[in-house]
Amino acid sequence: MSGFSLGKKSHQSQIFTQEGMRIPTTFIKTRPCYLVNIQWHQPNYFAVTLGFGLTKNIKKSIKGQLEKAGIKTPLRFLKEIRIDPEKNETSLIEEEGKKGLALDDKKIFIGDEIKTSLLFKKDDKVTVSGTSKGKGFQGVVKRHGFAGGPKTHGQSDRHRAPGSIGQTTTPGRVYKGKRMAGRMGGERVTVANLIVIEANDEGLIIKGLVPGGVNGLLEIRGSI
Repeated sequence: MSGFSLGKKSHQSQIFTQEGMRIPTTFIKTRPCYLVNIQWHQPNYFAVTLGFGLTKNIKKSIKGQLEKAGIKTPLRFLKEIRIDPEKNETSLIEEEGKKGLALDDKKIFIGDEIKTSLLFKKDDKVTVSGTSKGKGFQGVVKRHGFAGGPKTHGQSDRHRAPGSIGQTTTPGRVYKGKRMAGRMGGERVTVANLIVIEANDEGLIIKGLVPGGVNGLLEIRGSI
């Protein structure tokens, strides 16, 4: 089923299936999430703007977009998500002067709150995107899984060193993209085909883990 929402990583846990298998779960809180705008530029660009999260102080630029959509709730995040209408069975509709989307047999108009219980159901597959935890500057063992140098036979200070990083006179340089020490984490990560265990008005319980730390912003889309 096609669907989309914004949420935040609430907590991780585990449950047992009916077969007695223990599986990891993540609860993603998706309330409040509103449809703020729809952008449909033929023939190739189709996207929705979603708003999520409560806040006290709001920027004037965001406040103007919310007032235009008829949303009185002060939202913290605005995020644009692209959609492929052919693959998602999504179409643009307009009723009583209000623009909206037809998702399968559901209708959502600009200014409406998005409830995950209507867009997702148990056993659906979803794709979740977020920003991974930042780990700072790390060596090659932690960053790339290198084995390191020998631990014995007189070796004393090269346990976690990368080893040789290039050749001799030809080419006389280090190739671009060489796996070396550097800044790790803080990147956009997408995990596909996560199974929905439960969907309610407050959020989703999914099988598996998602990128980022607690309270990190996440994008949820129905997997194709």
